[in-house]
Amino acid sequence: MTTAIEHRLLVHDGTFAVLTASGDIAGPMGTLPADGLFRRDTRHLSRWQLTLDGAAPTVLVPARDDGDRLPSAAADGLAEPDGSTGHGAVVLTPHGTREAPPTCTVFREQAVVDGALTERIRVVSNQGTAAPIRVSLTVDADFADQRELRPPRREFTRPHSARSTVARPDGVEFHYRRGMSWYTRTVVTADPAPCETADAEDPEGTPGGPDRTARRLSWLLEPAPHAAVELRLCVRTLPHGSPDAAVPGPAEAPDPATVRSELAAARHTFATAEPRPGLRTGRPDLARACEQGLADLAGLCVTVPGPDGAALRVPGAGAPWYLTLFGRDSLLTSFFTLPYRPLLAEATLLALAATQDGEAEPGRIAEPGKILHELRHGELTAFGQLPHERSYGSVDATPLFLVLLGAYAEQRGAAGVQLARRLEPQARAAVRWMFDRGGLADLGYLACRSGEVGGGDRSWKDSPGAICAADGTLPTGTVLVAEVQGYAYDALCRTAELARTVWADPGYAGTLERAAAGLRERFGADFWLPERGFPPLALEESGRKLDALASDAGHLLWSGILGQRRGETVGRRLLEPDFFSGWGVRTLAAGQAAYHPLSCHRGGIQPQDNALIALGLARYSLRAEAARLADGLLAAAGRSGDRLPQVLAGYPRGDVPEPVPSPHGGAPRAWAAAAPLALLTALSR
Repeated sequence: MTTAIEHRLLVHDGTFAVLTASGDIAGPMGTLPADGLFRRDTRHLSRWQLTLDGAAPTVLVPARDDGDRLPSAAADGLAEPDGSTGHGAVVLTPHGTREAPPTCTVFREQAVVDGALTERIRVVSNQGTAAPIRVSLTVDADFADQRELRPPRREFTRPHSARSTVARPDGVEFHYRRGMSWYTRTVVTADPAPCETADAEDPEGTPGGPDRTARRLSWLLEPAPHAAVELRLCVRTLPHGSPDAAVPGPAEAPDPATVRSELAAARHTFATAEPRPGLRTGRPDLARACEQGLADLAGLCVTVPGPDGAALRVPGAGAPWYLTLFGRDSLLTSFFTLPYRPLLAEATLLALAATQDGEAEPGRIAEPGKILHELRHGELTAFGQLPHERSYGSVDATPLFLVLLGAYAEQRGAAGVQLARRLEPQARAAVRWMFDRGGLADLGYLACRSGEVGGGDRSWKDSPGAICAADGTLPTGTVLVAEVQGYAYDALCRTAELARTVWADPGYAGTLERAAAGLRERFGADFWLPERGFPPLALEESGRKLDALASDAGHLLWSGILGQRRGETVGRRLLEPDFFSGWGVRTLAAGQAAYHPLSCHRGGIQPQDNALIALGLARYSLRAEAARLADGLLAAAGRSGDRLPQVLAGYPRGDVPEPVPSPHGGAPRAWAAAAPLALLTALSR
């Protein structure tokens, strides 16, 4: 029997650490989750293993910081935080017996801030006589690219590369070079300085080699009887491109307890600032979920440059694998939070405008006017072994950019008008892409086109086999996904309004309005299953309907592309038992051959998907259905510290009285954190 090992996540501004319950980093490549200290897609610390008198300590109390603990799960290895409010210290002891209890207790506190992992180890004597203890840390940095560590794993060659160590009086440095163009470092400092630094053995199962770099740092600590002695450590990440400046010692590093307290206070301030969402509802469960979601979202923001180079704080898609700017995720998260934290939407729009592509490049699936899908920084990206730093492989980020810009201009008054004027060139370029390259002109719809590099354009259901017929049959070639057409319709309508009211271009507004009307008419004729009273999931380019009944239909309510009668029919259908589990709407209705309750996109329940459905139900005045959907989601959130997980299994609530997390649902995810705010907006209409 395999015992699950709990891991916890510490995250701040794009730097994160995944640690075991004892505070260690074990580091073997086969470990799930991939623990380590990560920054800019690089693992800067792959081993960080504490021993007391040469042996692994006994864990008396694992760390369970509020919002940071992640139980292991089967596939990605990460599941939702358990929400337990607790302490920030791991409590450890050396081995002892009933007759000879441990001579000391070790309290270990850790935090991530400003690109560094800081740690304080406090050794407390348990007896009336002095007893020295040898504290050792085995430390290494393999500088693996983050995407190597995510399943399914791939091996990459690294010609002309080398790892090395450099001794310091107060610790050790790890260096990695590849050719003359790539150089990154990790610097470990300690106060007091280690009394001994020695080569360390490789962990079991990890091959050795000429670049073996692991070191064991040791201290002989001797607290006075019933007193304490402290060891302070700091691991600073210096990614490629960092200035070659002197690295301060651990004395200049902030105390972990102080860091965690300050970060918690900052998240609380972000969550409870005005306008305070919780004050706008009489439902305590919704108020708690909104404030918890905002607090979690604050920790997932990352800093990226805007059009003028200014630093912008935008929602990263989620930790651990997606802590970066993602077009689709960042846009929808910003849309959900727009009425409550509008600066996130402004920053996201500016950041995506700064990365909008101006030329065609098939390797990045880039085309003029297209909006970014994913921003990456790692070594394998820089050397072209993985998709480039800026990847454009999504069909929906471009219309969603226009949707958010239109919504921002509508809701933000003078600030909205100013931003819409500033981004007029980018908005017009995005519209041109939808017609010239996206498929509206030649196919009449936005198209998911296949490609050999990067997988081609994809919709939000981007796992293998997610776009299918009811019997599981997969499409071939170009696919026209239903909800993407709704996004395109909404984008045309909102951009037409900007052209008429902000850009003073009524001719362009009329052109877009006619295009939107034509799209809606075509959609009504092509995307409907009359015998089932429901839209198909997608069409093949040939016109064949992929007749799976899927949650994407709820997105059509959000965009308004369906007429009122069909919209009401679809909205009510989504609350029938094959779709609605009692916790939320399944991504694929049960009873179809393609349905799988543990699949992210073919039967699981996703909060952001349900949030869009709730907004759509409210748009079609289906308030009772929206309230019922919110009841289920909030009941699920209430079982996990008022947090919504990224994915729930599709099992019926009547059969399984507790929500079951999907094994493939990593956490935390920004759009799941923001989903309660969308529920609040839907229930307020």
